[in-house]
Amino acid sequence: MNDLISVIIPVYKVEEYLCRCVDSVLAQTYGNLEIILVDDGSPDGCPAMCDAYAGQDARIRVIHQENAGLSGARNAGIDAARGQWLAFVDSDDYLAPDFLECLYRACVDTGSELSVCRWIYVRGEAVLELGTGAVETCTGREMLHRMYGPDGSRFVVAWNKLYRRELFQGIRYPAGRIHEDEATTYRIYDRVKKAAVVDSTRYGYFINVDSITRSFSPRRLDWIRAVSERMDFFEQKGYVDLMEPGLRDLADGSIHIYFEMQDQRAATPEEQRWIRDLVRQGLKRVRRYGNFPLRTRIGYRLFLLCPGLYWKLLNQVMSESEKQ
Repeated sequence: MNDLISVIIPVYKVEEYLCRCVDSVLAQTYGNLEIILVDDGSPDGCPAMCDAYAGQDARIRVIHQENAGLSGARNAGIDAARGQWLAFVDSDDYLAPDFLECLYRACVDTGSELSVCRWIYVRGEAVLELGTGAVETCTGREMLHRMYGPDGSRFVVAWNKLYRRELFQGIRYPAGRIHEDEATTYRIYDRVKKAAVVDSTRYGYFINVDSITRSFSPRRLDWIRAVSERMDFFEQKGYVDLMEPGLRDLADGSIHIYFEMQDQRAATPEEQRWIRDLVRQGLKRVRRYGNFPLRTRIGYRLFLLCPGLYWKLLNQVMSESEKQ
């Protein structure tokens, strides 16, 4: 098999990194691909750079659009894609030379509709390939469970994966929101029959201190909205086994964002109440499906009664753990 793979790259204010990213895709050992550069209204030299690349390689297509955010750029790429398979690469990241070949081969060999590899933080050096290279298969339901495991982010993000195009039929990233993969990936998994998990790093995640997801913004509340929607989805589907870990993840993440906002003096009283209500509702809601561990329940109740004391004790526990 030699199916066409569409690689979608949203582009916005990445003059310094764009060439490295695109060059890593052009250098892929898998050759039957199209590269869709979505210029998301970038105000710098990126639009011209995209056009220059398209003039040099027939596999590159450029979409110029008004700024619609990362979700809007990815959606434009999905709509324009011609390939049977889709991959997403963020424009400040870059790939190991066999990223596409590795993920495509894993899908073909196992009859999977989706594959996922490991990723590694990079600062410009080559992507160091770690892991055994072993491939295991999972059901979509098992992939949903892995979102709550110790390596959960690997299974949430959009960009270390290869997808059958049909998986996105009727599914798009939510417009105008960040943490868009938190709001979307679980819906993809829900329709996956078989996925391949590759134990190898093939994707380089560039550490960019200016990234919106690495600095605080009130838009971090989009994470809470996305995960709240996910819990409603699981409940509607009757996924009882996912409710307790999902509700705990929602509560823990919401509390973390609560204190991020406190530190930045960015939380309104209404937002603070909303987050506390989510934790309170989680304590009640989980009883239909089991319960949180005792220590977790005590911690949540302390947060509701006295957030400041909760935060002080949590920092003390974390500090003691680091010393051990």
